[in-house]
Amino acid sequence: MVTRVLVTGAAGRIGRAVLALLAERSVDANALVLEDPGDLTARLVVAGDAADPATVRAALDGADGVIHLAAIPTPERNSAQEVFATNTLTTFTVLEEAGSAGVRHAVVASSWGITGLPWTAQPSPHPAYVPVDEAMESQVADAYGLSKQVDELTAATMARRHAMSVISLRYPFVGGFDERLRAHAARLTAEPAAGARDLWTYLEVRDAARAALQALGVPGPGAHAVHVCAPETLVPFATEELMRRYHPTTPLLRPLPGRTAPVDTTAAVRLFGFTAEHLLDD
Repeated sequence: MVTRVLVTGAAGRIGRAVLALLAERSVDANALVLEDPGDLTARLVVAGDAADPATVRAALDGADGVIHLAAIPTPERNSAQEVFATNTLTTFTVLEEAGSAGVRHAVVASSWGITGLPWTAQPSPHPAYVPVDEAMESQVADAYGLSKQVDELTAATMARRHAMSVISLRYPFVGGFDERLRAHAARLTAEPAAGARDLWTYLEVRDAARAALQALGVPGPGAHAVHVCAPETLVPFATEELMRRYHPTTPLLRPLPGRTAPVDTTAAVRLFGFTAEHLLDD
């Protein structure tokens, strides 16, 4: 069990939820942020660039676990070069410094974007099959998705290099219910085609935080990439009907009754016992 966790990107949506969960469980937290917002519930707050080794070393003070969330989260607002370079270098630096400091448990925020579906240039991309699992071939054609592919390779390298456990969580659309999930669900209900690239999946932010903390408990050494999402979609339509309408060429490998999310999350269950608890209709 880790006793002090460095959270990078701690001022972000998932980062704040992770800090709140650590505080609830009486686990010490260090926070690494670009700028200190002044309200983080962390024992230590370091402001600086997660790509800078000296900054990361300072932020690691006393930590025996790392949850790495710092990243440019989409390819849409920054240049391709900036997205790729920032995301890959920060992940390499954080894991390299953590491993060198003796940290043996790390979690990295990967993304549904690693499938390539959200930002491929294809007008109507389709998954090769559903439920999507970690083995499905990627269709990545954007800098963000590529950066996440490299991040997962970096995670595997660092697991070997430092005898670490490194878990990459392939997060879908994440948010709080009142913050943005209900509004997003309403948009997709009115226009289901808008959710086709994400397969109408989501994860409530408290579950996103809990997945990260539970993943820190996976014994190592070794690296694993896993999908995490709520078990049901955001929209009030049968999943199989949605698939027939928006992904008519995609094979269904097993029945998807009701609003079952077309993503296989059994690896997360097997590795660290995670299933989502906060569902839109609860």
